[in-house]
Amino acid sequence: MPHRHEFEKELKELHNDLLKMGRIIEQSMDDTIVALKEQNIALAKEIIERDDVIDHMESTIEAQCLMIIARQQPIARDLRLITSVLKMITDLERIADHCADICEYIIKLADEPYKKQIEHIPIMADQVKKMVRETIEAYVEKDIEKAKTACAEDDIVDKHFDDIIAELQEMMKQNQAFIYQGTCFMFVAKYLERMADHATNIGEWVVFHVTGHHKGMN
Repeated sequence: MPHRHEFEKELKELHNDLLKMGRIIEQSMDDTIVALKEQNIALAKEIIERDDVIDHMESTIEAQCLMIIARQQPIARDLRLITSVLKMITDLERIADHCADICEYIIKLADEPYKKQIEHIPIMADQVKKMVRETIEAYVEKDIEKAKTACAEDDIVDKHFDDIIAELQEMMKQNQAFIYQGTCFMFVAKYLERMADHATNIGEWVVFHVTGHHKGMN
C-alpha cells in the first residue's frame, strides 16, 4: 500500500504539471492574438521568450514520465496515462512553438500598417483555442465524448483556413502592394491550422488514455 500511495502521488504531480503547461499555452494563444491585432511588438517578443519556459516544462514532464516508468513499471491504465501525457506534452509544446512562429511574423510587420482589417483570423484563433481548452478539459474529466467533439471541430478550423486563404489571394491579385503582408497573414493562418491539428492529436490521446484505443474517433 505505501508503494501505491507514492505512485499515486507521482501521478498527481504529473497531472498538475500538465495542467499548468496547458494554462500557460492558453495564455500564449490569447496574447498572440492580442499582439497580432494591436501590432504589439513587446508582447510578441514576450511570447517568444515564454516559449523557452514551455520547452523546459516539456523536458521536465518528459523526464518525470520516464522516471515513473523506470521506477514503478506501470501497467494497463496507469501506463496508458503516462504514455498519453508524453504524447500530449509534445503536441502542447508544438502549439506554443506556433504561437512563437506567429509572433515572428508580427515583428516582421512591425513598421507596416495593416492593409486589411484583422477580423477572420482572430475568429479562427478563438476556435483553435476552444479546441485546446476542450481537449484539456476532456483529459481532466476523462470525457471521451468531449474529446471526440473537440476533434470534430478541426473541420470548422479547416473551413476558416480555406476562407481566409481565398480572401487573401483575391486581395493580393487586386493589390500587389498587399502581396508581402498577405503572404505573412497566410503563414499566420497556416500556423493556426496546425495548432488545431495538434489539438486533435491531444483529443485522440485522451481517448486512448480512457479506452485503450487510439484514433477511435468514429
